[in-house]
Amino acid sequence: MELRVLGACPLDCPDTCSWVVTVKDGEAVGLRGNRDHPYTRGALCVKVNRYLEHTKAADRILYPLKRVGPKGAGEFVRISWDEALDTIAGRLTSIIDEFGGEAIWPYQGTGTLGYIQGETGEAGRRFWNVLGASRHDLNICSRAGNVGLRYTNGTPAGMDPETMARSRLILLWGTNTLTSGHHLWKFVQDARADGAYVVAIDPIRTRTAEQADEHLPIRPGTDGALALGLLHVVLEEGAEDRDYLAEHTLGWAEFREEILKYPPSRVAELTGLPEADIRALGVRLAHTRPTAIRATMGIQRHRGGGAAMRVIACIPGVTGDWRYPGGGTAYSTSAHVPLAVNPRYDLLPRPVRTLTMTRLADQLDESVKCLWVYAANPMGSTPDQNRIRERLLREDLFTVVMEQFPTDTVDYADIVLPATMQIEHTDLHAGYGHMYLMWNEPAVPPPGECLSTTETFRRLARHLGLTEPSLYDSDLDLAEQLLAGTPTINLDQLRKDGWARLDVADPFVPFTEGFPTPSGKLEFVSAPAEADGLPRVATYVPSRTAARPSTRLTLITPASHTFLNTIFANNPELLRRSKDPVVLVHPIDAAARGLTSGTLARVVNATGEVTANIEISDKVRPGVAAMAKGRWLKLTPGGANVNALVEEADADMGRGATYHDNWVEITPA
Repeated sequence: MELRVLGACPLDCPDTCSWVVTVKDGEAVGLRGNRDHPYTRGALCVKVNRYLEHTKAADRILYPLKRVGPKGAGEFVRISWDEALDTIAGRLTSIIDEFGGEAIWPYQGTGTLGYIQGETGEAGRRFWNVLGASRHDLNICSRAGNVGLRYTNGTPAGMDPETMARSRLILLWGTNTLTSGHHLWKFVQDARADGAYVVAIDPIRTRTAEQADEHLPIRPGTDGALALGLLHVVLEEGAEDRDYLAEHTLGWAEFREEILKYPPSRVAELTGLPEADIRALGVRLAHTRPTAIRATMGIQRHRGGGAAMRVIACIPGVTGDWRYPGGGTAYSTSAHVPLAVNPRYDLLPRPVRTLTMTRLADQLDESVKCLWVYAANPMGSTPDQNRIRERLLREDLFTVVMEQFPTDTVDYADIVLPATMQIEHTDLHAGYGHMYLMWNEPAVPPPGECLSTTETFRRLARHLGLTEPSLYDSDLDLAEQLLAGTPTINLDQLRKDGWARLDVADPFVPFTEGFPTPSGKLEFVSAPAEADGLPRVATYVPSRTAARPSTRLTLITPASHTFLNTIFANNPELLRRSKDPVVLVHPIDAAARGLTSGTLARVVNATGEVTANIEISDKVRPGVAAMAKGRWLKLTPGGANVNALVEEADADMGRGATYHDNWVEITPA
């Protein structure tokens, strides 16, 4: 007998697809996108199309493991769950007794975005709070942009991406839609069919840029300057929406003076774009309503990233695009989701310190006695790879990794716990690129002895003798608690349908009743920003590499088309398609360095070194080198990926990561 089980993709992608698993005789035999879902529309991506194959991979971890070789060697023996939990409980107890709970660092990533099993996993957070563990700041992905948007709009949430079908000008700004969230492209195409013009603003001529009507190959880290230059042209055209400015914004006079400092001639020098192209797009922006700006996480991964998002968010305040369906900015829809997420800080026995995800190399010092890694692969995904390796080699550091596959991080673990995959557990999801809640019903039993994140923490709590009742809530209990924030969405109905639209209008036009800022208006000037030591008025802050011109190359680390961060990077077919590491270099830069296509090169800086094959291409602008992220170190020639070149440094806001703000030099190997 065949069953159709509704679920959702768990991966760190704005699209959060609704899917259907076909189960026959207890085995998952088919997976497809849900044709009934308004955003998924039946399609999955090239990566997730192989998900069932991935769940059955030969290298999947199916049983608890104990290290028997040196750290980093990846040598383990199978043990029972009882032995694993007894070992862990004993070590945690001794660490807490001697050093206190803050000596434990629960290092959680975005390997799954589920509200039960993943990023905001309720059971794990409660467990660590009861133990008094250090608080983990999950800042690696989108923090700088989130903070910048809050200064302008009061929230990082913006327009419903589906309404881009109504847009007449679409700026895809620092986002590669066809690789990192391709479902939006259908709505872009719907808009184009009605005459919309699509512009890609990106240092790389990506798949998306090649399909756009126009590509502006901007110098990395100068996006804020371009935003101000475009608004300068809007003012020259007399096209600012004066009624909207008067009624719905704060600080226009000051911001107008800031705009006037950035005429197109100056912006051309800063961005490396032709002045004529800046003027032409500025005129188009001035006279095209509605205009939609899609800017995602890559745009803010440099030392001026928060300021860039802050000033880009000002554009629809000047043009009045927030009046219209299809107008405004789209960064993340997560803040529209009204789930009742409760971090349960009341369970802490005392206030605790916060340790920052992107500062693992700095903060994994002698004060940390236990590192517990789940839904994360820091050896492959976190900046300053070489120093992280040194820290993980500490013999006095008790490291536990909950994983599905033998990642580079697993190699440094003392205990490895086998984790379920999405078709094997319960979860609740919300896309950060659409306006739907999603339910994931387990389709098949877990293989081997794999356990869900929630069940692992429930069992460990019992081994530790913890008595806090909420530690033992079932997954359905947790779901009911989360849905208390959405009274119009019933759990039984959600489980039956697989998804539900958030309780918002369709079409959804945000901020019609004001902005969630101190003034209730879009704020060109921000008292909170000033209190935080940042400029009062939204302005351009260059990245480090843009601020100090150099003969070296600016390294940017875009997403791979075949991997999602480091997920799927061990899949044989996707690994084959990705080929060996490649660094894209412009012909001008290649000639100056004696580089030829297809040859092996050393990409180096003070932080590390990577070997890669040279690809000479005008897909990157002069002065830029591009290497895709996501490779496993152990499956990569040279044993390092691009994060060996990424310095551990902070963006201007929220201590966000700076993956696109590093100098490198390239020489023939």
